[in-house]
Amino acid sequence: MEIRVAVKGGGDLGTGAILRLHRAGFRVWVTELPQPLAIRRAVAVASAVYEGAISIEGHTARRVEDPEMFPLLWARGEIPVLVDPLGDSIRQLRPEVVVDAIMAKRNTGTAITDAPVVVALGPGFIAGVDCHAVVETARGHDLGRVYYQGSALPDTGIPGPIGGHDVLRVLRAPRAGRFRAIRRIGDRVEAGEIVAYVEEEPVRTAIAGVLRGILADGLEVVPGMKVGDVDPRAEVRHCFTVSDKAWAVGGGVLEAVLCLLRARGMLPWA
Repeated sequence: MEIRVAVKGGGDLGTGAILRLHRAGFRVWVTELPQPLAIRRAVAVASAVYEGAISIEGHTARRVEDPEMFPLLWARGEIPVLVDPLGDSIRQLRPEVVVDAIMAKRNTGTAITDAPVVVALGPGFIAGVDCHAVVETARGHDLGRVYYQGSALPDTGIPGPIGGHDVLRVLRAPRAGRFRAIRRIGDRVEAGEIVAYVEEEPVRTAIAGVLRGILADGLEVVPGMKVGDVDPRAEVRHCFTVSDKAWAVGGGVLEAVLCLLRARGMLPWA
């Protein structure tokens, strides 16, 4: 039995869910914005929108222009990525499962009626109201936990600590304007170093480490917007592999999808 999953958003956390589902044999496609705002671009299927295709841990995600291409890519073992900000392909193809991995910290339009199984990541959703299950995305004891009633922890606005740093590891736009990076993902950087510009104003890192993620060039940003991420652990390999957090969230999504499909008698072993 073929079960199709539409995942809204191909950022780094969404990619953890996408790869878990893909590896488990689901027919996954990803809907994205015309200009995705993913920071950890080396491990985000959203990067296929810019690059045409991206390989992450042995799996290829490829941009397509039409849903008619989905079966061809699935037959090749690839993951289709479609620029579809309004979710037209979801309404057209009516998948068995919809996963909202947009990570907007609020519901931007997902409804519990979008599919027989609807799963959402992080705060902004109420299981049983907006969707059938919510997966916790906050670092800590409950990371990856599935809520079949209620909500994930509220957004604190403070990034989770990595290597002893939280707020300082995140790079933010100092002003509005066009973004331009001068360092690349995987580069080692020192505290105070310029890694990018917004118009003529520099973006400096407050700590030393490895540039784990940075926004795509040419995008328009607003003041305070996240544009990069420095990992003080300075392990270059971490920049190019899916994170522990993304795998944990992806595991929660896979559990929720399997449990809900089984409850609806939509699995062969249900």
